Amino acid sequence: MFDEWRRRRAAQRVQPGNGRSLKPFRWWQPMSRHLFHLPLEKEDGRRAVYAVDVHSLQRFFSEDGKGKAHLYLDGRHHAESSLPAAFPVQGGTIEVAPTAFGLKRCHYITDEGAERRLIPDRRSAEGHRARLDREHPALSRCIGFCSLVLLVIPALLLIPQLIEVVFQVPPVTQRFGAFTSPVTLPVWLNIALTLGAAAASTERALRLRYNWLLDTAAQG
Repeated sequence: MFDEWRRRRAAQRVQPGNGRSLKPFRWWQPMSRHLFHLPLEKEDGRRAVYAVDVHSLQRFFSEDGKGKAHLYLDGRHHAESSLPAAFPVQGGTIEVAPTAFGLKRCHYITDEGAERRLIPDRRSAEGHRARLDREHPALSRCIGFCSLVLLVIPALLLIPQLIEVVFQVPPVTQRFGAFTSPVTLPVWLNIALTLGAAAASTERALRLRYNWLLDTAAQG
């Protein structure tokens, strides 16, 4: 019920497109542009190709700080929406949701509830990561495991520090007493862990992987 309400609300933000052509992916755009494709068969048997285009740098210059997702149909600008977006398309909805490091969702949800990810453009960073996964699955799994470790370790080190902050609130201190975190890290290590977590979340975003606890902590 909540998902359906969220999709209806997002659909209200969709605006019609202007028919412009989809620009080709350029070599300098891998970390600033996200381009995904979805081929669908029409009722008459012909194929329609949807494309979702998101320029992440636009988020920093937009008034709401959210940026926009653009939907193309057969190479023409069909619709646009602020993020997160939910585009009604043939047979379902395309959902697009961002993180600070890329996208966490770019999925097609059918009217029956089935779900699948859109296909990343082969020239995009997501496309290169998908090709690595196909051609070198063992290396891909190793990279994914390292990314997870780089997120879990900072999160575990952060927990006692957060508890210490909570226990500094006067009502909590009066009831339970003070708490001093046993973890005290030098500045250089905190910086290294932060950079590692950011790199790990970026790698996970290339695979549209997201965990509300680990990746949110990295954004913080």
